[in-house]
Amino acid sequence: MTHINIEEFETSDFDSLLEMSQKLWTKYEKAELKNLLNESFAVKRNLVLLAKTVEGKSVGFSIFSIRTDYVEGADQSPTGYLEGIFVQPDYRNVGISKQFIHLGEEWCKEKGCTQLGSDTWLSDKEAQAFHKRIGFWKEDKLVHFLKNID
Repeated sequence: MTHINIEEFETSDFDSLLEMSQKLWTKYEKAELKNLLNESFAVKRNLVLLAKTVEGKSVGFSIFSIRTDYVEGADQSPTGYLEGIFVQPDYRNVGISKQFIHLGEEWCKEKGCTQLGSDTWLSDKEAQAFHKRIGFWKEDKLVHFLKNID
């Protein structure tokens, strides 16, 4: 396995980040995802990290934020939040996600946080297993409802 560097996001990395984001958040249209990513860069309370090979190929990303609104089960506010994490399949199980989490936790601590939250879909068993492997516990099950009020 080639050596992997973890770097903070640069605008020149946007296309590769967008491509990987589409693999993680498959329910979003490309234009919508592009807008959401651009919004996350405009906020100073976010940390976007990329995993890159020594040749400069992006092979993973993570996005951390500082949330001041309620985070399910959190003891205090602000709370660090793992907004997204993705590693290309050929680069999984070599510790990239652990590096992302370690760096994200350190960043969150610097911002005054003592906990890190995250979420995934109830149906995404793979993501739930990943979260448990890296030290998260399941806080609650949540079902969202919506009703039109024409």
